[in-house]
Amino acid sequence: VQLQASGGGLVQAGGSLRLSCSSSGRAFSSYTMGWFRQAPGKEREFVAAISSGGRSTYYADSVKVRFTISRDNAKKTADLQMNSLKPEDTAVYYCARYKSPYTSRPFDRPDEYDYWGQGTLVTVSS
Repeated sequence: VQLQASGGGLVQAGGSLRLSCSSSGRAFSSYTMGWFRQAPGKEREFVAAISSGGRSTYYADSVKVRFTISRDNAKKTADLQMNSLKPEDTAVYYCARYKSPYTSRPFDRPDEYDYWGQGTLVTVSS
């Protein structure tokens, strides 16, 4: 399984970006997908997750309302729409696949995900 994250860049505070994660693996639709981020000098933190069928979504409190996670199982993609970006959203963003099929809890622990994309840098200027 290979995950490819894209869509990062430099944006002003208040702006928007859309990240995309594409998967090469089989059975994409069987797994919860998550987005995490890691800022310089900080630990990797949970951002959002979406269940295998897309019916359930989960968000960190810091991004609720501003970010939206979605997936297209036919295209094997999981996207993160980020609006009203803040300088504190600056980080490398990683997509990841949950290690067990058809489960999504706990969804916010990095060690529950077994495949990771290479990361895409998001920089929000003030």
